[in-house]
This record gives sequence, structure tokens and C-alpha cells, in this order.
Amino acid sequence: MAFKTVRNNSWKGILLNAVIAAVSLFFNGFGVYLTIKANIGAAPWDVLNLGISKTLGILYGTASVTVSYMILAIDILMKEPIGIAMFIDALVVGKSVDFFNMINAVPTATSLITGIPMMLVGITIIAYTAYTYMMASLGCGPRDTLLVGLAKRFHRLPIGAVSIGLLSTATLTGWLLGGPVGVGTLICAFGTGPIMQVIFNMAHFDAAHVQHQNLKESLAVILH
Repeated sequence: MAFKTVRNNSWKGILLNAVIAAVSLFFNGFGVYLTIKANIGAAPWDVLNLGISKTLGILYGTASVTVSYMILAIDILMKEPIGIAMFIDALVVGKSVDFFNMINAVPTATSLITGIPMMLVGITIIAYTAYTYMMASLGCGPRDTLLVGLAKRFHRLPIGAVSIGLLSTATLTGWLLGGPVGVGTLICAFGTGPIMQVIFNMAHFDAAHVQHQNLKESLAVILH
């Protein structure tokens, strides 16, 4: 189950890892798609994306990309490390969900009996693809970077409290805009972390020890 990537010490290495990140994020989008099609309430950030989509009459992916790049802009303003993969993340996940919606990859679940297993499969796919994406070492996702940036600024609060505040804000805003909140929202909010930890443990992967290459470093290697 362990996955290996090349080092980002050449333009070929960076290109290969960028492709790995993009492919990982495409399938991450399939995981997100399954959690939505489970039809029992979406993950906190997806409640927001779906609420915006419903209110403005735009595609889920368009809403997701807009929110992601807005968060990325905040990350930049907070002077947090920005990597190439963060831009890929902001674009690919949302539009891949649109792709799977377009081809109607799986039917919408109609009960908790089918919805909960679909939700758990989606979360598992999200967890594994998060691992392969982070292995590329080209930056974390915009939302994770925002969480870290806020935790630094509210250093008196544990990062868990900051995370709860951030997810609660996204969920409430999305719900007010018509996004779907339900048991699936709770499963995603409290189940994603433990499932991700199981996947990481199985792969002997410690996300905290990954040295992500920032955009300036990547450009220096590419232009060398």
C-alpha cells in the first residue's frame, strides 16, 4: 500500500509529481462525488459549495473552484507556504466532481442503508488520495493551509478548536444558502480524520514530516 515518488530536485521530478498530484486529486474528486451522492448530508465544505451552487445556479465544481481560490488568496495574504499542487487542488477536485456528475457515474442513494456505505467508501478514497497527493510534496490543500495559518494566529486555541470553528462556519453558511446538512455531515466531520489516520498508518506515512516544496523553490529548480 506504500507509495513512492521521486524528489523535486529537477524539472522532471516536479513535473512527474505534479502529474501524480493531479491524478490523485482527480480520484479524490470521485471520493467527494460519492459523499455527495450518498444523499445523507454533505461534508462541511461541500455544504458550502453546494449551497453556493444552489443559490447562484452554477455547477458544484464552479462553486468549489471559486471558494478554493478565494481561500488560496487568503493563504497568500497570510504569507503561508504556497506550492504548485495547491493550485492544482483548487481546480481539479471540484471540476472532477462535475465530470462524474456529467457521466452520472453512480446513482444517488435513496436510504441510509445505501447512503452510509457509499459515504464511507467516498471518505476512504478521499483519505488514500490525500496520502498520494501529499507524497508529491508540492504543497498541502488551500483549506489545510488556511487551518494552519489561523491556528498560528489564534495560538491560544488548540488547532482542533480552530478546525471546529472553521468547519462550523462553512457548514452554517452553506446551510443558510440551502446546502444539504444531515447525518452524513457528522460522519464526514468526525470520521474523515480517523479513517485518514488508519490509511496513513497502513502506508507508514507521517504527514507532519513531509517537507513540501513551495512555489518559489519549485520555480528555482525549473529555471535552473
